[in-house]
Amino acid sequence: MVFCNTTPFIALASIDRLELLHQVLGTISVAESVVEECEQGGPIAVPGLRSLPWVTVYSDLPPKDWSAVLDLDRGEQQTLLLARHHGSDLVVIDERRARSLAEYLGLRVTGTLGTLAKAKACGLIPSFREAATAMRDQGMYYSQGLIDRLAHRLGEAGGFSS
Repeated sequence: MVFCNTTPFIALASIDRLELLHQVLGTISVAESVVEECEQGGPIAVPGLRSLPWVTVYSDLPPKDWSAVLDLDRGEQQTLLLARHHGSDLVVIDERRARSLAEYLGLRVTGTLGTLAKAKACGLIPSFREAATAMRDQGMYYSQGLIDRLAHRLGEAGGFSS
Protein backbone atom coordinates (compact mmCIF):
# COMPACT_ATOMS: atom_id res chain seq x y z
CA MET A 1 0.00 0.00 0.00
CA VAL A 2 1.36 3.39 -1.06
CA PHE A 3 0.19 6.64 0.56
CA CYS A 4 0.83 9.95 -1.20
CA ASN A 5 0.74 13.53 0.05
CA THR A 6 -0.52 16.56 -1.92
CA THR A 7 2.71 17.98 -3.38
CA PRO A 8 3.56 15.01 -5.67
CA PHE A 9 0.09 15.29 -7.25
CA ILE A 10 0.57 19.03 -7.82
CA ALA A 11 4.13 18.64 -9.13
CA LEU A 12 3.27 15.89 -11.61
CA ALA A 13 0.07 17.66 -12.68
CA SER A 14 2.21 20.73 -13.43
CA ILE A 15 3.86 18.80 -16.28
CA ASP A 16 0.75 16.81 -17.27
CA ARG A 17 2.30 13.55 -16.06
CA LEU A 18 0.07 12.68 -13.10
CA GLU A 19 -0.33 9.14 -14.42
CA LEU A 20 3.32 8.43 -13.60
CA LEU A 21 2.31 7.94 -9.96
CA HIS A 22 0.10 5.02 -11.00
CA GLN A 23 2.45 3.68 -13.67
CA VAL A 24 5.40 3.60 -11.27
CA LEU A 25 3.74 2.87 -7.92
CA GLY A 26 0.38 1.22 -8.70
CA THR A 27 -2.72 2.07 -6.70
CA ILE A 28 -2.24 5.24 -4.68
CA SER A 29 -3.91 5.77 -1.31
CA VAL A 30 -4.67 9.27 -0.07
CA ALA A 31 -6.17 10.93 2.97
CA GLU A 32 -9.42 12.84 2.64
CA SER A 33 -7.47 15.98 3.60
CA VAL A 34 -5.14 15.47 0.59
CA VAL A 35 -8.20 15.32 -1.69
CA GLU A 36 -9.44 18.56 -0.11
CA GLU A 37 -6.06 20.29 -0.51
CA CYS A 38 -5.98 19.35 -4.20
CA GLU A 39 -9.58 20.56 -4.65
CA GLN A 40 -8.76 23.96 -3.10
CA GLY A 41 -6.99 24.81 -6.30
CA GLY A 42 -4.10 27.07 -6.95
CA PRO A 43 -1.90 28.01 -9.88
CA ILE A 44 -1.63 24.33 -10.87
CA ALA A 45 -4.88 22.44 -11.44
CA VAL A 46 -5.02 18.87 -10.19
CA PRO A 47 -7.79 16.63 -11.53
CA GLY A 48 -10.29 15.46 -8.93
CA LEU A 49 -8.55 12.61 -7.14
CA ARG A 50 -11.84 10.78 -6.57
CA SER A 51 -12.29 10.54 -10.34
CA LEU A 52 -9.01 8.68 -10.83
CA PRO A 53 -9.62 4.90 -10.79
CA TRP A 54 -6.14 4.26 -9.37
CA VAL A 55 -6.64 6.47 -6.30
CA THR A 56 -8.22 5.15 -3.08
CA VAL A 57 -9.41 7.77 -0.58
CA TYR A 58 -9.32 7.09 3.17
CA SER A 59 -11.14 9.07 5.85
CA ASP A 60 -8.89 11.20 8.04
CA LEU A 61 -7.96 9.85 11.46
CA PRO A 62 -7.97 11.82 14.72
CA PRO A 63 -4.37 12.71 15.65
CA LYS A 64 -4.74 11.21 19.18
CA ASP A 65 -1.36 11.27 20.91
CA TRP A 66 0.67 11.93 17.79
CA SER A 67 2.04 15.25 18.99
CA ALA A 68 5.03 14.81 16.64
CA VAL A 69 2.84 15.36 13.57
CA LEU A 70 1.00 18.41 14.88
CA ASP A 71 3.45 20.91 13.38
CA LEU A 72 2.87 19.48 9.88
CA ASP A 73 0.05 20.62 7.61
CA ARG A 74 -3.15 18.56 7.67
CA GLY A 75 -2.37 16.62 4.48
CA GLU A 76 1.08 15.66 5.73
CA GLN A 77 -0.33 14.72 9.16
CA GLN A 78 -2.99 12.48 7.70
CA THR A 79 -0.68 10.92 5.12
CA LEU A 80 1.67 9.81 7.90
CA LEU A 81 -1.10 8.79 10.33
CA LEU A 82 -2.92 6.70 7.72
CA ALA A 83 0.26 5.17 6.34
CA ARG A 84 1.24 4.09 9.83
CA HIS A 85 -2.30 2.92 10.67
CA HIS A 86 -2.59 0.80 7.52
CA GLY A 87 0.98 -0.56 7.56
CA SER A 88 1.89 1.23 4.32
CA ASP A 89 4.79 -0.07 2.22
CA LEU A 90 5.74 3.39 1.01
CA VAL A 91 4.95 7.07 1.55
CA VAL A 92 5.36 9.59 -1.29
CA ILE A 93 6.08 12.94 0.32
CA ASP A 94 8.40 15.82 -0.58
CA GLU A 95 8.53 18.13 2.42
CA ARG A 96 11.74 17.64 4.40
CA ARG A 97 10.24 17.68 7.93
CA ALA A 98 7.49 15.25 6.95
CA ARG A 99 10.01 12.93 5.26
CA SER A 100 12.22 12.94 8.34
CA LEU A 101 9.28 12.16 10.60
CA ALA A 102 8.09 9.39 8.26
CA GLU A 103 11.52 7.78 8.42
CA TYR A 104 11.57 8.16 12.19
CA LEU A 105 8.20 6.36 12.31
CA GLY A 106 9.73 3.50 10.32
CA LEU A 107 8.01 4.28 7.03
CA ARG A 108 9.78 3.86 3.70
CA VAL A 109 9.83 7.21 1.88
CA THR A 110 10.19 8.45 -1.67
CA GLY A 111 9.22 11.72 -3.29
CA THR A 112 8.27 13.17 -6.62
CA LEU A 113 11.87 13.14 -7.86
CA GLY A 114 12.24 9.49 -6.79
CA THR A 115 9.08 8.68 -8.71
CA LEU A 116 10.42 10.51 -11.77
CA ALA A 117 13.75 8.68 -11.48
CA LYS A 118 11.95 5.34 -11.43
CA ALA A 119 9.80 6.43 -14.39
CA LYS A 120 12.97 7.25 -16.34
CA ALA A 121 14.57 3.91 -15.36
CA CYS A 122 11.42 2.11 -16.59
CA GLY A 123 11.44 4.01 -19.89
CA LEU A 124 8.22 5.91 -19.15
CA ILE A 125 9.80 9.33 -19.71
CA PRO A 126 12.64 10.29 -22.06
CA SER A 127 14.51 12.52 -19.61
CA PHE A 128 14.47 12.79 -15.83
CA ARG A 129 16.31 16.12 -15.94
CA GLU A 130 13.84 17.67 -18.42
CA ALA A 131 10.82 16.56 -16.36
CA ALA A 132 12.35 17.78 -13.09
CA THR A 133 13.37 21.10 -14.65
CA ALA A 134 9.87 21.53 -16.11
CA MET A 135 8.40 21.10 -12.60
CA ARG A 136 10.83 23.71 -11.25
CA ASP A 137 9.80 26.04 -14.09
CA GLN A 138 6.18 25.64 -12.90
CA GLY A 139 7.18 26.88 -9.44
CA MET A 140 7.85 23.57 -7.67
CA TYR A 141 10.94 23.77 -5.49
CA TYR A 142 13.46 20.98 -5.86
CA SER A 143 17.16 21.33 -5.14
CA GLN A 144 19.13 21.70 -8.36
CA GLY A 145 21.96 19.74 -6.76
CA LEU A 146 19.61 16.82 -6.04
CA ILE A 147 18.25 16.94 -9.59
CA ASP A 148 21.81 16.92 -10.93
CA ARG A 149 22.87 13.98 -8.74
CA LEU A 150 19.83 11.89 -9.66
CA ALA A 151 20.21 12.72 -13.35
CA HIS A 152 23.87 11.70 -13.19
CA ARG A 153 22.95 8.36 -11.54
CA LEU A 154 20.45 7.79 -14.34
CA GLY A 155 23.15 8.38 -16.95
CA GLU A 156 21.96 11.80 -18.05
CA ALA A 157 24.87 14.10 -18.80
CA GLY A 158 25.23 17.76 -17.97
CA GLY A 159 24.80 19.92 -14.93
CA PHE A 160 26.30 17.54 -12.40
CA SER A 161 27.89 19.17 -9.41
CA SER A 162 29.33 17.25 -6.48
